[in-house]
Amino acid sequence: MKFAIAQLNPTIGDLAHNAQQVLDAARQADRLGAQVLITTELVLCGYPPRDLLLQPSFIQAMAQQLDALSAEVPPHIAVLVGYAAANPKARYHGEKPLFNSTALLQGGKVQQVFHKQLLPTYDVFDEHRYFAPGQGPSSFTIPLGDWGLRVGVTICEDLWNDEEFWGGRSYPRNPIADLADDHVDVVINLSASPYSVNKAQLRASMLAHSATRFRCPILYANQVGANDDLIFDGTSMAFNRQGELVARLPSYQAGLAVVEYDPIQRDLCPGDIAPLPADENEAIWSALVLGVRDYTHKCGFSKAVIGLSGGIDSALVAAIAAAALGPANVLGILMPSPYSSDHSVTDALALAQTLGIAHQTLAIGPLMADYDQVLDPLFAGTSSGIAEENIQSRIRGNLLMAVSNKFGHLLLSTGNKSEMAVGYCTLYGDMNGGLAVIADVPKTRVYALCQWLNRQVGSGTGSVAPVALGELSERVSYLTDALIPQNILEKPPSAELKPGQVDQDSLPPYEVLDDILDRLVQRHESVAEMVAAGHDAAVVDKVLRLVSRAEFKRRQTPPVLKVTDRAFGLGWRMPIANRWKSEVKAPLQYSAS
Repeated sequence: MKFAIAQLNPTIGDLAHNAQQVLDAARQADRLGAQVLITTELVLCGYPPRDLLLQPSFIQAMAQQLDALSAEVPPHIAVLVGYAAANPKARYHGEKPLFNSTALLQGGKVQQVFHKQLLPTYDVFDEHRYFAPGQGPSSFTIPLGDWGLRVGVTICEDLWNDEEFWGGRSYPRNPIADLADDHVDVVINLSASPYSVNKAQLRASMLAHSATRFRCPILYANQVGANDDLIFDGTSMAFNRQGELVARLPSYQAGLAVVEYDPIQRDLCPGDIAPLPADENEAIWSALVLGVRDYTHKCGFSKAVIGLSGGIDSALVAAIAAAALGPANVLGILMPSPYSSDHSVTDALALAQTLGIAHQTLAIGPLMADYDQVLDPLFAGTSSGIAEENIQSRIRGNLLMAVSNKFGHLLLSTGNKSEMAVGYCTLYGDMNGGLAVIADVPKTRVYALCQWLNRQVGSGTGSVAPVALGELSERVSYLTDALIPQNILEKPPSAELKPGQVDQDSLPPYEVLDDILDRLVQRHESVAEMVAAGHDAAVVDKVLRLVSRAEFKRRQTPPVLKVTDRAFGLGWRMPIANRWKSEVKAPLQYSAS
């Protein structure tokens, strides 16, 4: 018999379109001879639906859409569809009103419903806000000759609690162990697991371990596409009883794969295995391109506008936007001031020409003079400083928003994670925008991505798949020079808000800063641990103070595309009014009075 895995890209709240994707996949799987189609977690409403789940009309419409879909599914195939189901006992048992569920559709109706058992509340997840946990184990039987194939059903997090793999449990139960005890023949998992660096490899290791430990094949269907700040890479997989990978769908694109089950061997047969991205840079690039494309289109935009400073951050964002939307749909705005260097303008123009994007120049010198004149009575007798410098950034932010309003373009902000962490950015200035494209990408990784991108062009030996370069691939194919001008890569980073300014006047070298930030944000290390790792205590103290002081800025940033395990956004929940300071010193002694 054959299983089909549908790796779909739903749009949150677009019930009819999402249902049509499931129906199209069911018809394709039926033509290919599959008896079972596996879709992804909450595919009918899109993941994550967040507080749409609090609207009764949304839940009712989803139930109606599910019934309509069940009537259209080909009669000879069983289709597993993720949706949110009402909890009829919620009022009497003091439970949440919904389940995160999977419906088994066959023969024109819903045959069975299975509920997610493990509800994550860490990082970006908050499923206890909406859902009650299901009770398992959950399975159904497919008639197969003179016996029945028992299929165990799990949903996303249900797979992520193997104490042998993780070194301990996060929940009291392990649904996979329960299914093994229930003697199922195959385990399937409907998932919506967001992308982060090396997440696909982690999932594969976890699935292989579980398949080997419980001697049970596993089929894993993961959502693809981007919804708001979360990017889903897909990379759906299947593993046989020996923990060997037998099938994998391509990352970052929708698709369908058929995997055959051998009833004699009671195992999955080898199938097509799509390659993974060649390295971390290709994976991050592909994720960001997908994130920009889906966010733009799902929010109703078709074009984007970007401020081009001649620096490396705006260069990378412009390249991502050109790949995601097509160069014809990207507008770059140059806004030189009296402090802008000549090479900043020429580098920005060279970048726009190479990418093939339109550009306009709006000099801000006269506007700066107008601001000085208006503020002079109030600022009289004070020295010029950061307030005056930041006016330049806020002028640029206003101009970019004016272009966005006038022409209906989505404004993409260009700040990186290192700057966001320490507040080296201007509120209502360069932080303006509808999407923060690289605000989860540290500065050192920004350089690595640009260097990787240039290798796909200049040497002619780049191995990146055309899908990763999106609509930019046609231009890349004939370029013989770097896509990102070499001078942008080599010059010292600078905001150019005053003469001779460079970032390292205010910040540690980015190699040092990014390592400290990684230890703080990702690894939760103490000051003592960072100092023991070789960092200067004074530098660590300065960075931690900057991170804490910048919290009010980060709270007002546009949505941040998440590519690391911990991004500034829903997964970062720090208080703004906060006096905690981690230091290497003895505990405070309480006063006796």
